[in-house]
Amino acid sequence: MELRMKVSQAVHVLNHDTQSCNRVAANQWLVQFQQTGAAWEVATAILTSDHVQPSMSSFVPDLEVEFFAAQILKRKIQNEGYLLQLGVKDALLNALLVAAKKFSSGPPQLLTQICLALSALILRTVEHGKPIDRLFYSLQNLQSVDNGNLAVLEMLTVLPEEVVDSQNVDCKISSSCRSQYARELLLHTPMVLEFLLQQSEKGFDCGTQSQEKNRKILRCLLSWVRVGCFSEIPQGSLPTHPLLNFVLKSLQDVASFDLAIEVLVELVSRHEGLPQVLLCRVHFLKEMLLLPSLSTGDEKVIGGLACLFSEVGQAAPSLIVDASAEALALADALLSCVAFPSEDWEIADSTLQFWYCHLLAKILNFF
Repeated sequence: MELRMKVSQAVHVLNHDTQSCNRVAANQWLVQFQQTGAAWEVATAILTSDHVQPSMSSFVPDLEVEFFAAQILKRKIQNEGYLLQLGVKDALLNALLVAAKKFSSGPPQLLTQICLALSALILRTVEHGKPIDRLFYSLQNLQSVDNGNLAVLEMLTVLPEEVVDSQNVDCKISSSCRSQYARELLLHTPMVLEFLLQQSEKGFDCGTQSQEKNRKILRCLLSWVRVGCFSEIPQGSLPTHPLLNFVLKSLQDVASFDLAIEVLVELVSRHEGLPQVLLCRVHFLKEMLLLPSLSTGDEKVIGGLACLFSEVGQAAPSLIVDASAEALALADALLSCVAFPSEDWEIADSTLQFWYCHLLAKILNFF
């Protein structure tokens, strides 16, 4: 407890003291503390204890200490997790699950740090036992807790990022281990897609606003698309999948438009049947979104649609060469985007690859 008090005091000084020399000293002490073996136990205790001692709360708000503790565990797992014994990893996994349940209602930043620590630990445990199966069992139980869906959604969002985020590459973790992690993760695709579908059809119990809810769902879906979730379902079912309709509807919401574009671009680049489906919707997207945005000068929407239309054309150049009514509508929509005078011509530049692919396909078709 004495060490926890010192951590609390140091965090308080670091965040609130007016004297720079005191802040520097506190930071140095905290850096050294993070490198000790005691940091594991202290950080875990801070996140899992039911009550904070009154003497501690007099120094610093609980959240600041808890956030620091979550960061400690995340960093130590990333740097030293491969050295931990299996029994220690199991105990730490249980503790982090307790913390995720405890902070399922937030604050969001703290919950994210806990989930990042969990995903990092599972990646470093995947070769021993079935930690992912165990985690998903715990996530199913977590859904029954008040606001538990928020924690489940955040956990599902960060899990695939250990595989797809190139910045997370750790040379201490073999490629075979990462592949095993991805394979075991994708085994749970049906549960994940069903959960996301359920969340897209209803609001969260805690009254989170609809726009924020949609962004959380789209972020999670984007993570799973990048890890290849829709490769785990019959390919013919993707064009009619309810989640695709949810993404398309999200294009009409200014708060979720950018994420919806990211999801669609990722899907188009990965699944052959989707460009044809979206090609048939170009006229609708032009009338509903592009033309109004051109009249109001909404560069965000124009640029996003230009990116999507360009990706559709690049993914299926043969459809464009056929010069169908839909293909001509796509080219016309892109020309409208290009004609918009964006800063530094970013929108026009984003379509160059489309025009190159279109020209190349024309040349090859001619010969």
